[in-house]
Amino acid sequence: MPRDKTESHERIVGAAKKEFLEYGFADASLRRIAADAKIQVSGLYRHFASKEEMFADLVEPVVGGFYSLYSQIEDEYFEGLRNADESFEMNGHDETVRIMEYIYDHHDEFVLIITKSSGTKYENFRHDIAKLEEEVTLRYMESLKSAGYHVKDINRNEFHLLVTAYIESVFQAVSHGFSQDEAMHYARTLEDFYGPAWRTWFGI
Repeated sequence: MPRDKTESHERIVGAAKKEFLEYGFADASLRRIAADAKIQVSGLYRHFASKEEMFADLVEPVVGGFYSLYSQIEDEYFEGLRNADESFEMNGHDETVRIMEYIYDHHDEFVLIITKSSGTKYENFRHDIAKLEEEVTLRYMESLKSAGYHVKDINRNEFHLLVTAYIESVFQAVSHGFSQDEAMHYARTLEDFYGPAWRTWFGI
């Protein structure tokens, strides 16, 4: 990419991020973005096909990284189960703390995803993560049963609501404008609160 186009692209990305953070996706103006980037509106389309693509360019790498982290934590849980002995206990992997660290390492992007994404494919991000958490946890519980560990039967409707509440609680740190220090303290509080509750409910 020639230098001048690279510089224009960087100005557009910076202007778009500023616009989306202030107005959200739905109310963001391509005219304001273009003016801030010091180009014509038509010039935006040499870099992005649409406003949706512009928004996605800002957040998609972070979303991909979030799913990669989640997959890593999932693998650690199942690896711990495969290597378990008779004294196995379902100890936490500090997943809430690690997830919160990732969120606040990419804070602006998560503000966009959690609070500014209405009208984009990312507006259901929290629902999608809750669904993933539900599927992974149920699969883990079944693996525990298959390995001979006692796991209580649960009410699936209640489980769905509890998982949704947990995921929502994590992202509330972003919605409520917590600083990084406040968010990390809150993440450890969530670990202390939910960890024993899950183990008790599942009878582990």
